[in-house]
Amino acid sequence: MRFHLVSLGCPKNTVETEGMRELLLAAGHQLARRPQDAEVLIVNTCGFIDSAREESLDVLRDLADVKRPDQYLVAAGCMAERYGSAMAEVAPSVDAIIGTRRWKEIANLVDALPRHLETTAPCQLPQPLPERSLVHPIPRSCPGRATAYVKIAEGCDGPCAFCAIPQIKGPLRSKPGEAILTEVGELVHQGVKEIIFIAQDTTAYGLDLGGQETLPSLITQTLAAVPDLSWLRLMYTYPQRITPQLVETMASHPEVLHYLDLPLQHSDPEVLRRMNRPHDIDHIRSTIADLRQAMPDIALRTSFIVGYPGETEGEFRKLLDFLDETAFDRVGIFTYSREEGTEASLLPGQVPQEVKQERYQRAMALQQEISLAKNRQFIGRRVQVLVEGTGDDISVGRSYRDAPEVDGMVIIHDELPVNEFALVRITEALEYDLIGTLG
Repeated sequence: MRFHLVSLGCPKNTVETEGMRELLLAAGHQLARRPQDAEVLIVNTCGFIDSAREESLDVLRDLADVKRPDQYLVAAGCMAERYGSAMAEVAPSVDAIIGTRRWKEIANLVDALPRHLETTAPCQLPQPLPERSLVHPIPRSCPGRATAYVKIAEGCDGPCAFCAIPQIKGPLRSKPGEAILTEVGELVHQGVKEIIFIAQDTTAYGLDLGGQETLPSLITQTLAAVPDLSWLRLMYTYPQRITPQLVETMASHPEVLHYLDLPLQHSDPEVLRRMNRPHDIDHIRSTIADLRQAMPDIALRTSFIVGYPGETEGEFRKLLDFLDETAFDRVGIFTYSREEGTEASLLPGQVPQEVKQERYQRAMALQQEISLAKNRQFIGRRVQVLVEGTGDDISVGRSYRDAPEVDGMVIIHDELPVNEFALVRITEALEYDLIGTLG
């Protein structure tokens, strides 16, 4: 059958979407670029927060509105994992459901769809088998791509009071190091220049393996095994697990980009305690200082939640002061989302939506000023850029400071080869983006 895939949510979902595509192709199915050309429509949903769920439901409903009688609509991924059969209540036209823990069985589900035609309940696979390996069942394929995400672990053991990820993904499970090295090698052999290590918490890598494997050792082994890798980027690192060994490893290998994604969620100790997050702000300040001392050019990204239950104006002002003091290169601000089944959903002092939105606007306005000042420091400097698109005498790409989709870009006044590096002289700076010319 012909299938069409839609991937929503984070890069971890992207990896699973690519895996489903390869498994279906290997099983003899064909990829359709347009939904109207497919017999099977698969939406890899995100179920993390309200806005992500609404986007997933909107896509499912939009496809359901145009779905022909001879087409099947499949809800896959996080939202399907979290709600199971209840997906049929909010998306009644869904013909099948497959959660994130069983995406490797997508070909079995698609093969079962014609036999399920006369039933009213969505098609689901039989009771799951024991947890399978995180290793990709077939080699990954990323033709024509310069960047690829590599998931090094799945699940999370973190106690964060606001987060439903442990319910969706289960406990931490690290992928064997040898499998990661093989996967990276296959991708680089295809021409991939930037590998991004991802997990719910990349710095937790190996904790479930008895400490035999750690993120620093994985980095070192990867660079030794795949010497042609140009860029290695780390995402989703837990602040309390930024060890001196990790800092030294990043600083001593030029292939490791001087970029770190360090989600902090807040800076007021009392809010962090209510979040069940690390609340030693002095330790966080010390960690940031160590990173900047070892790598003066490091770009630091973080994320904060505003409007968490009980957050006072004073606690929010401490967050603004911390933003101003620390001057992160990149910041994502999110309004608190009350997630069913989480500890935080039961906390008193739920903040009104209009207050959340007002605090979001104030925090974003401050960070835009900081980002613009940071970007202006690059005017007159030359940076290496990975070109991702070109046309009409303009090219766009990313520097080491820019992770795909979540950060800014570099706009170049020239048409350059896509998926290649270029040395760019920066001439202008915007709040998020840089502008420059070749050389």
